[in-house]
Amino acid sequence: MKFGFVVPWADAAEIGELAAVAELHNWDGLFVWEPVWGVDAWVALAVAACRTKRLRIGTMLTPLPRRKPWELAGQVATVDRLSNGRAIVSVGLGAPDSGYAAFGEETNKVIRGELLDEGLDIMRGLWTGQPFAHEGKHYKIQPSEFPAIGHTAQKPGVPVWCVGALGSKKSMTRALACDGLIPQVVENGGARQCTLEELQHLELPDRHYDVIVEGAWSEHSPAAWAEAGATWWLETLWNAVSDPDALDCSMSRLRKGPPRESLN
Repeated sequence: MKFGFVVPWADAAEIGELAAVAELHNWDGLFVWEPVWGVDAWVALAVAACRTKRLRIGTMLTPLPRRKPWELAGQVATVDRLSNGRAIVSVGLGAPDSGYAAFGEETNKVIRGELLDEGLDIMRGLWTGQPFAHEGKHYKIQPSEFPAIGHTAQKPGVPVWCVGALGSKKSMTRALACDGLIPQVVENGGARQCTLEELQHLELPDRHYDVIVEGAWSEHSPAAWAEAGATWWLETLWNAVSDPDALDCSMSRLRKGPPRESLN
């Protein structure tokens, strides 16, 4: 199992500092979330790339349906090249209650699902280089001869982790076609992380495939999740999002190092 940390709140320069500390204390990855408006996740990850040598860096997560997939593809590829192949992008439908309506973003779940599927196809296609064309319900792209650097350091592209809703054939088919699964269960109008038992009963691809779970090690056992099939444990401090001392909270947790001893 690998161990990552999700930054609850920080500006771009601070994320660079956190990444340096995470690498020093032997974390495997550092992740940021992508808001409707606020600190640009990929600018922040570019700063983190310049402050580190081995740490994996990425989003947790990117709401692809509200992004122009060609712009996101370029941002991700740029960070991947800058980091010499250490980028990861996590995608999902996004959470409409995080300001979608206020900014005129699409809130219809069906349409967001369509945009997510097309966005994934476009992003992966552009990473393979030109000529690339796409003809879909929402996006139409013709091959372009305009010079651009579009390749990624990782081949055939940057690993994509995708939210998969257990029990939803369409959602799970999408996620299992990606490089990693963020397993969720939709119930009572909301979503939660799957349980250990639910994860144990999942049929996963017969290839290298990541399963990503999150939480606080003081409340959950990474070892139990690893035994159930999880390959990444992401430490989260979501209660620090609105804390004026969020940066100090993150620094303190990172300096304690990942809970590797819990696997013994």
